[in-house]
Amino acid sequence: MKLKRRRKLITYLNLLDQPVKFNPFVFSRNFILWALLGLIGGVIAGVYWLGLEFLTHQLHFFKGWQVIPVMAICGFLAGLIIHFIGDPGEIHLIVDNIRFNKGKLDPKNNPSMILSSLLCVASGGSLGPEAPLVQVTGSTGTWLGKLFRLKGEELRSLSIAGMASGFTTLFGAPLGGSLFSLEILHHKHAVEYYKAIIPAFVASCFSYLIFALIIHLGLGPVWDLSAYQYSGIFDFAYAFVFAIVGTAFGWIFILCTKFFKSIFEKRPLPIYYKTLVGGLVLGTIAFYLPITRYFGHHEINILLSENFPVTLLLTILGFKIIAISITVVSGWRGGFIIPLFFVGATLGLILHQLFPELNLTLAVVSCMAAINACVTRTPMSTTILLATLTGFGHIIPIFFASLTGYFLAPRIPFISSQK
Repeated sequence: MKLKRRRKLITYLNLLDQPVKFNPFVFSRNFILWALLGLIGGVIAGVYWLGLEFLTHQLHFFKGWQVIPVMAICGFLAGLIIHFIGDPGEIHLIVDNIRFNKGKLDPKNNPSMILSSLLCVASGGSLGPEAPLVQVTGSTGTWLGKLFRLKGEELRSLSIAGMASGFTTLFGAPLGGSLFSLEILHHKHAVEYYKAIIPAFVASCFSYLIFALIIHLGLGPVWDLSAYQYSGIFDFAYAFVFAIVGTAFGWIFILCTKFFKSIFEKRPLPIYYKTLVGGLVLGTIAFYLPITRYFGHHEINILLSENFPVTLLLTILGFKIIAISITVVSGWRGGFIIPLFFVGATLGLILHQLFPELNLTLAVVSCMAAINACVTRTPMSTTILLATLTGFGHIIPIFFASLTGYFLAPRIPFISSQK
């Protein structure tokens, strides 16, 4: 029976290798493969999100001083998972594998990434689920490519399409997710893997469809920003000035992360000790400033709806940067894009309170775009993502802010594999 199944599989694979006969359309068998990857990626992301919401709901009951031991314990457990099951690596490892490992992302450490990231994100760490989803769905693309005997650029493109499908589900922007999966891999000012843009876009559309069906997601902005009214050509100048401020805080975040990294690396300690210490620090910050707990997906709306005084906003800004840095360097798993958006939103609110005549929406969106483009070096996808997430219809000021953050970023990138 096993031999017959293998023969059937080989027959089907040979059929897929043959060219499509009498097909007058651009549509091909490759489209089916990209769509299949998107469907699988959407299911993975949907199940992951449901598990994350369930675990977050369970751990959210612990408040006040209880946050400190809960986050410490979750950090310790995440460290044990990484120590015994395997280290899934960070985003720089994904970039290196796409470039130098023939586009192959190893799925063997996916259990470690899923379990550790669920604990880290659900307990209140300042990193989001986008990086774990990119890792898991990207390696799923590699697995599917190997199953259908793809090699070279076709295999690399399928891995990138898998990354895009995972990233898209969280942000609800198929084009933005597709561009992000290319931009995060760039070298200097070049997007090298532009051949993968159509596979990534197809996989992203299908993954978002399935994800939306699983979690009953609707269409529309995620963060409630007031409608922006264009007031003249000077709005571009304002966007540029806001972006300079946002970029400056992008530098502060990078320097802060390097500082804490030097502290954590002074003595070689097992990963579970580092994650334990990280949990204690993060829990203490969350105890005094509850809004800094979690990665910011829902907290940004709280920031925008509540009228926080400027002194409190400055405190939140400083300690949120510290919380993200500690989360990154202590071995907690997750992505830092939405947390950086939270920092940008806080900064925009501070600027508006200091100078009330400034447009609040323009200040917030410009700061969010600049700080993320400065750290991740993804100006195109950052612009599209923010336009989708905030409902900001005028995309050109966001482009100005994103490009400002990109070109004023440090010469040595935060993601080391982007060198």
